Amino acid sequence: MKTGLFGGTFNPIHFGHIRLARQLLESAGLDEVWFMVTPQNPFKVNHELLWDRTRFRMVEMALQRYKNLVACDYEFRLPKPSFTWNTLQSLEKDYPDRTFTLLIGGDNWEKFPQWYRWDDILRNYDVVVYPREGSTFDRENLPPRVKVVETKLIPISSTQIRQRVAAGKSISRLVPKAVADYISQEHLYV
Repeated sequence: MKTGLFGGTFNPIHFGHIRLARQLLESAGLDEVWFMVTPQNPFKVNHELLWDRTRFRMVEMALQRYKNLVACDYEFRLPKPSFTWNTLQSLEKDYPDRTFTLLIGGDNWEKFPQWYRWDDILRNYDVVVYPREGSTFDRENLPPRVKVVETKLIPISSTQIRQRVAAGKSISRLVPKAVADYISQEHLYV
């Protein structure tokens, strides 16, 4: 089974994440996309980051109606910070029936040589890159296992949602209803 790994803090998950994953599912020829909720991105020390389980719960709620989009807390059991190479190696051992494809934005592709064991990732796994606003990279000279897919990006950010919640503004058009209700009930981001 071909499984795309869409990693992020999802603080919180929003419609932009979901729409992007649905596009990647089709354009990259995947059977599933796993939303890999990361405990801590080594490049982003975020002091506004909610508890791991709280963010995972919101991802679960958001994906309930999508059969090929899966909330994944696998990295919670791995050493922190989460390094993609370690995650991929561990997943490969635990799920030998799956082929994993890394899904990353153009901004992350630009920094890819800074990733831990990035060259090993490129030798052993497929990588699908989707353009992000402001990212510029050479699409003509990509390594053999790297593919760029054109996607329509939705201009929503988790930062924007947190700011709107803190200001008492509605987020109903930015996140699934269950997530908006959960944020309100639990008094998150205020």
